[in-house]
Amino acid sequence: MKAPGRIKIGWTTAAAIVIANMVGTGVFTTLGFQLVHLDQIWSILLLWVIGGVVALTGAFTYAEIATRLPKSGGEYHFLSHIFHPFLGYLSGWVSITVGFAAAIALAAMAIGSYVAEFLGQDRILVAMMSILVVALVHSFDVKQSSRFQNVLTGLKVLLVLVLIICGLFLPAAPGNALHTVVAATPGWSVLWQPAYAVSLVYVIYAFSGWNAAAYITDEIEEPHRNLPRALVGGTVLVCVLFFLLQVAFLRQAPAALLQGRVEVGLVVAQLMFGARGGEIVSFLIAGLLIAGISAMIWVGSRVTRAMAADYQMWQYFTRDNKRGVPVRAVWLQAGISVFLVTTSSFEQVLLYSGFVLQLFTILTVVGLFRLRLQHTGDEQAWHSPLFPLVPLVFLLFNSLILGFLLLDKPYESVLGLLNLAAGALSYAWEKWRYQPAAEPDAKG
Repeated sequence: MKAPGRIKIGWTTAAAIVIANMVGTGVFTTLGFQLVHLDQIWSILLLWVIGGVVALTGAFTYAEIATRLPKSGGEYHFLSHIFHPFLGYLSGWVSITVGFAAAIALAAMAIGSYVAEFLGQDRILVAMMSILVVALVHSFDVKQSSRFQNVLTGLKVLLVLVLIICGLFLPAAPGNALHTVVAATPGWSVLWQPAYAVSLVYVIYAFSGWNAAAYITDEIEEPHRNLPRALVGGTVLVCVLFFLLQVAFLRQAPAALLQGRVEVGLVVAQLMFGARGGEIVSFLIAGLLIAGISAMIWVGSRVTRAMAADYQMWQYFTRDNKRGVPVRAVWLQAGISVFLVTTSSFEQVLLYSGFVLQLFTILTVVGLFRLRLQHTGDEQAWHSPLFPLVPLVFLLFNSLILGFLLLDKPYESVLGLLNLAAGALSYAWEKWRYQPAAEPDAKG
């Protein structure tokens, strides 16, 4: 039964949310970090192929899980049902404190890097204002949010296509990074180095968002049909765009100019179009990143609302306005994101959030095997192809990344574990303070 005042969205808006979540900070910022660690261009291009395969296997798997357990909340709902409410709570805690907030903060920080210099303003101030303005837009009604999201996503895809076409068909820059791939001798040992795994983390982050529509199942019309279309269709489109965009960037700039730079798109645009053209493209990319912030605030606030409905400690954030928008949850998400913007560096936020998010996506995909064994939701489920190969590929790559992060980036990994410990303490407080309140139903 549709909740009063709750407006449903079609598969195109759901796919737009997936695309907007995916085509964001990572694809315009992570190439510079990869070039710091890797000097063989073929290995960087392989990273983007692997990232696309992992994202697609994740989209297939989540589409099946979400149609077996059709309710908003993403990993919070899935893990509560499949394993135990404690795991679901920890996942929700991570989504609220790190998952969406960190992604929003990263997008906002990238906006600051791209346009603050041209505006004559401080980067942090520009980043903060980006978050607050988008949160305000999402504080009114779903119909307005839907229009805002669809328009921004359409412009986002158009901009990416323009950059790809120009990057591939304009004359290549002298000494460009892509040219070195012809002369390079493949050194396969690079694939087994910790630095390669860390670079893959950057790419996996760039592809993050493929699961976005699974967080808002309750707001999608006919989710058993439309949710898989949105997840898989959106992910396939983005995989193709991402690979072509990296080829375009590498073709239009020497590696030395891109190494360690957050604003890779600006560097390439200035080389292709001149200083003035680069400035225009920077503002367009900033608009593109605004679309990502918009999608993440929309989705993240719904996870907060789903979790708040089950735990009294969070009940303040369950309140919707008269048009069905969880306004308090929207502003909680915005507030945490602003805090991260003002206290952390771009790379720290990326690696710290990446570690804990990997952990819960791995647990969720493992859960599909249990759902299949128990035949949960068989009559309504969309079945992932090539089972169990598809989820096993996802688990293999993500488990390897998690292990390498622990070894190569212990500081960020420990921060992630401390965040989980804080979540566990808050769960214990909830059980002690509010028992005998009902435990969320682990059976759905």
